Amino acid sequence: MEHQNKLKISLIQFDIIWEDAEANQSYLDVLLKDHQTDIILLPEMFASGFSMNVEKIAQKPFGKTFEWMQHKAKELNTAVAGSISTHENDKYFNRFYFISPNGSIYIYDKKHLFSYGKEAGVYSAGDKIVTIDYKGWQIRPIVCYDLRFPAWIRNTEENPYDLILCNANWPKARREAWISLLKARAIENMSFIAGVNRIGVDGYNLDYKGDSHLFDTLGEDVVQLNNHPEILQFEIDKEQQDKTRTHFNFLNDRDLFHFI
Repeated sequence: MEHQNKLKISLIQFDIIWEDAEANQSYLDVLLKDHQTDIILLPEMFASGFSMNVEKIAQKPFGKTFEWMQHKAKELNTAVAGSISTHENDKYFNRFYFISPNGSIYIYDKKHLFSYGKEAGVYSAGDKIVTIDYKGWQIRPIVCYDLRFPAWIRNTEENPYDLILCNANWPKARREAWISLLKARAIENMSFIAGVNRIGVDGYNLDYKGDSHLFDTLGEDVVQLNNHPEILQFEIDKEQQDKTRTHFNFLNDRDLFHFI
């Protein structure tokens, strides 16, 4: 596989149209037209919003929205990532897909379900850590509420990574927690972290302000390449991260543990 020292990552924070996958895909077709980048990261449940109405919104595995993502990856020659409400074997999952332009597919089912928002009563939790191998980068996908659980995300010798991708529907009322947790996960894991969040008001009347960020190994904001309000593009440098890790060696002092 191609190795690429620098990656351009585009975080797409947009106002998700409630429970209307076709309308959201049509909107994104226009928004992303001719956009050039290495990774497009879409918000949690970008096709529907964070809805518990699974009878209406859930799709079969590799369904229509997945096919749209696959087409977009090929059309724009970029990886496309985001989560979709998915129905499989009489269960529902908040399922994260990462689709490379060469056709490679990675799947992660959200581990930590947001009980306060009734997600745990509707969806089933995943139980597998996933590491994506893309252009020489090792990437860890997580979804929204996962961000609050550092042990699950820990950068270990067994499952090392260079970049965390976190997509979310994180309300404005808890925006300080969102930003603080993104920064904390970057610092403690000596890893880039890209966090994308939606904007607008959802079907439960919750307000979202985006606050999408990309933090570096030391928890500093990576400088945005553009001034677009919905497409936030950044460039990250693996060589720079490796030098920082080698200089400080913080990961060498980490505690060792394993999930049972």
